[in-house]
This record gives sequence, structure tokens and C-alpha cells, in this order.
Amino acid sequence: MAVMSPRKAAAQRDGQSLHDLLVETAQKMIATHGTAGMTVREIARMAGVADGVLYNHFSDKEELVARALLEHVRTTEAELGELPVAGEGTVAGNLRRHLEFGLALHKVIVPAFSGLLGQPRVLERFAEISERSGYWRDRLLAYLQEERSLGRLRSESEVDAAAAMLVGYCHASVLAVVFPHTGPLDPPTPESVVRAVLEGIAP
Repeated sequence: MAVMSPRKAAAQRDGQSLHDLLVETAQKMIATHGTAGMTVREIARMAGVADGVLYNHFSDKEELVARALLEHVRTTEAELGELPVAGEGTVAGNLRRHLEFGLALHKVIVPAFSGLLGQPRVLERFAEISERSGYWRDRLLAYLQEERSLGRLRSESEVDAAAAMLVGYCHASVLAVVFPHTGPLDPPTPESVVRAVLEGIAP
């Protein structure tokens, strides 16, 4: 007797697993509507599968949303283009590009994460599955460390502190838009932030 293969979901591409289809569907929902109010039923309906299918591929809804969040971050970073290479151009110009990248990234992902403030289990799952090495903040730190090793920054420069300042600026700037009561209405410009950071680490 012939063995029947599982029925393919309407939204499923050739060769795509149901696991990947569900992550892709949830990621697209996050990109267009955010994370607030996401339900298993809505994700399943958008993917064209039965509600219970989710639990055949994920331990719970929190795992699916966490994996979709990770894909959202990766997709956003990929769409923002390349970052500067240490040793090329000027350090000031390169840091401005990093800030432009960071601000654009945070404008996309901060609203997604802010919708999960009441769902700590999703954030815990995200921390468990995410790989830090590819994130912008880690690439920024790696860039500064390489510039220091090339002698374009002082050998004693505290580049970890400089990276934290630049990342913090991106957080503060975006949070001031998402939550207007949390920050100044007229934050410093990226140029002034770069100048302030370079005063502490440039030769």
C-alpha cells in the first residue's frame, strides 16, 4: 500500500519545512504588526495550517515567537547593508555609519521587543537561542578592537565602554520615539556623539 505524504500547507514553498514556514510566518507578522497580541490561532491561520501543528515543531508558543524574533533581527540587519572595514576610510566616518546602522536597526526591532514586556518567557527563550557573535553591537565592538590593534585608536582605549555608549545612544534615541516620556525630545546628533566618543579613544 502506498504511503501518503503529509498534506502541504497552502503557504509552504517546495522544500520548505513546516517548522521554517511557521517561523517565517511569525516573522512576517512581527515585521508588519509587531508582537503584541500574537496568538497561536492567528499564526496558524496565516500559515494555512491547523492550530495544533505548531506543537509538533515547537515546545510552546514562546519558542516560536523567540525564533521569529531572532529571524526578524537577522533579516533586518541583512537588509541594512554592509558595515565599514577597520583600516579603511576614517574612524569618524566609520563610526557615523555604525550609528546610522544601529539607529535604523533599533527603529525596527525595539517596537517588536517592547510588545513583549509582559511576556518575559519569550525574552528568556530569545536569550537562550540567540548567538551573540553576529549582532551589530558585537560587530561594532570587534570593529573598534581592530582599529585599536591597527593603531588608529589609542592602545589604552576602553573600546568596550565606547561601544556601550554608542549602543546606548541608539537605544535612547529610539525609545524616546516609541515612549516619548522616557527621553529628551531633542537628542544629540550622531555627529556630536561620534566626536564625544573619539575624544576619549582617538590618538
